[in-house]
Amino acid sequence: MAAGARTSDVLTVLASQEGERLTVADIVAVLRDRAFALLVVLLGLPNCLPMPPPIPLVCGLLLLLVAIQIAAGMSAPWLPRRLLGQSIRQADVQRAVTRAVPVLKRLERWSRPRLSVFETAIGMRGMGVALLALALALIVAAPLIGQIPLGLAVCLVGLGLVERDGILVLAGLGIGLFGVALNAGFAYAVISGIAGLFSLG
Repeated sequence: MAAGARTSDVLTVLASQEGERLTVADIVAVLRDRAFALLVVLLGLPNCLPMPPPIPLVCGLLLLLVAIQIAAGMSAPWLPRRLLGQSIRQADVQRAVTRAVPVLKRLERWSRPRLSVFETAIGMRGMGVALLALALALIVAAPLIGQIPLGLAVCLVGLGLVERDGILVLAGLGIGLFGVALNAGFAYAVISGIAGLFSLG
C-alpha cells in the first residue's frame, strides 16, 4: 500500500485477498507500517453488521490489546502469534467492505484535519482509554445486534484518527456511549428477568 492510501483503498485491497479465510496476520501484512488507527477501523468493521460469535469476541480482544498499547504510548502495534492466527471468513470481509466503502468514501471527501487535540501524546493516550472501554463493551455485547453501534463507533473513531478529524472521533465516541447504554439496558433486562423467575419460584 502507498503511504498516502485512504482507508477505503486499504479495505478494498483486503477484500480482494485470495482464500476462504483472512487471518489477522494477513491483515497486518496488508497494513505493513500503517498506523494504529487503520487497525482500529478494521477491528470495528466486522461488527457493523450482525455477526455470529466468536467474531465480536475476537475483534474485542484484539481491540483491547491495541487500545492498551495506544494508552501506553507505543508507536507501533504488537500482536501475539496466537492472535495473529485468528481468522474471519473472506466472504464476511467482502460483505462488510462492500457496504462500508461507499460510506467511507463519502466521509473521506467530507473529512479534514480539525480539533487536533487527539494528535498530542496525551490525547492519543486518552483515545487508548476510550477504545479500551469500547473493546470491553464489545466483548460482552448482546449477541448479533448489540455489537453494531459499538462497531460503528470504533470505525468512526479509527477513521477520525486516520484523517486527523476530531469531529469524526467525537461522533464515534457519542455512538459508542449509545452502544454501551444499549447493551447495559439489555443486560439489566436479562438480569431482571432471571431475578423475576427466581422470585416467582
